[in-house]
Amino acid sequence: MNKTLIINVFDELKDLLGDRVTQDETLCREHGAGYSYHACMPPDLVLYPSCTEEVSAVVAICARHQVPIVPFGAGTSVEGHVLALKGGVCIDLRQMHQVVALSYEDMYITVQAGVSRNQLDQLLEGSGFFFPIGPGVNATLGGMASTRASGTNAVRYGTMKDNVLALTVVLPDGQTIRTGSKARKSSAGYDLTRLLVGAEGTLGIITELTLRLHPYPAAIRAAVCSFPTVEAAVKTAITTIQKGVPIAKVELLDAVMMRAVNLYSSLSYEEKPTLFLEFHGTEGEVSEQVQKVQQYAEQHGVTGFVWAEDEPTRTRLWRARTDAAPAAMALVPGSELMGTDVCVPISRLAECIVDTQADAEATGVLAPIVGHVGDGNFHLTMLIHPDDPEGFEKAKALNERLVLRALAMEGTCSGEHGIGIGKLPYMPLEHKEALKVMLAIKKAIDPDNRMNPGKLLPDMG
Repeated sequence: MNKTLIINVFDELKDLLGDRVTQDETLCREHGAGYSYHACMPPDLVLYPSCTEEVSAVVAICARHQVPIVPFGAGTSVEGHVLALKGGVCIDLRQMHQVVALSYEDMYITVQAGVSRNQLDQLLEGSGFFFPIGPGVNATLGGMASTRASGTNAVRYGTMKDNVLALTVVLPDGQTIRTGSKARKSSAGYDLTRLLVGAEGTLGIITELTLRLHPYPAAIRAAVCSFPTVEAAVKTAITTIQKGVPIAKVELLDAVMMRAVNLYSSLSYEEKPTLFLEFHGTEGEVSEQVQKVQQYAEQHGVTGFVWAEDEPTRTRLWRARTDAAPAAMALVPGSELMGTDVCVPISRLAECIVDTQADAEATGVLAPIVGHVGDGNFHLTMLIHPDDPEGFEKAKALNERLVLRALAMEGTCSGEHGIGIGKLPYMPLEHKEALKVMLAIKKAIDPDNRMNPGKLLPDMG
């Protein structure tokens, strides 16, 4: 950006926030990368507001000077969501980490956007309630809402769009609005809450969220079970869902990923396609769920179950799933992880995974698979050495074929990672004429294209 403009904006923001605004080159670079494989693109300034009113004032200053804005949570997104493609100001929301309101009676909590997933877990510990969305990293809840995050519990409890009741949002001109309410349903007007959940900061900045809490289950039982083939494992998961079993978690790790976690975590699981399962409910409900799933698994050649009921044992059992990403990277020392995901109708899931495995093997890219197979979503963790540009190009081509395969199966280019810039080329293919409606909404709310420009939708210029 123009240096004179940046100096003017910096001076105004300094008057507002003091030393909570910085031009430090190291900090700017840290805010221009995230977890993605995309090259770092730092902002010109980074600032740290502590409340909605400060965010509103910052955005109003940026609006007057026509400065681009990139919201930042924990920087854990993988599709380039936090890259400052046009420079400008990065608004880091992590100092906004207060609980605003909590009602166990009405089963909700209102938090500032910088509250982290781990912080929320600690707050609710022992309360009898929990928040079910966990993306596998310690993301902020504002970032989780912005990317419409999901996780291992989604098959039973839904994703962020199902668990956000209301939002406080600062619009591109600095105006603050509140969407939704603390009521558990509404038929009053456009559903602005769901519009903004998943908007990736392109329509405004989420500063507060009211979240739906769930009662902690009376009984929890977990299991690990191996299968002779991916098809057998996936068909077990599909049958479980089609028969209406309200399973809480059903995760797939392929044979390559199981080898990785055994090596990384000194475990001794069978190195076969494996399901990690968890059941929630009363003792009677859990026993009934377990009995049914065991029956379905036996029909598909399961080689045995490892069970866990108490929390320490469940934690150890789930360690393989928790360690999947670092375990995969350890397979190729010095490698970087290029992660991607798609989601397809569950009836096509086994076919999509098997075809993708064959594609990866033929391409020569080591790409272990993990999947939230209860809802048709899986992740490809492609391992690329940074000094191997040819391998990187092969991985990008593999990713593209994966997306096209999912779209051909009437699926989506992203089940939970979001679009950012990584999946941007596939939005016209997936949404076709509906993309024009999205662009019209963007133009109406952010006509100057300053809110996280270049993400989610084709650039308006």
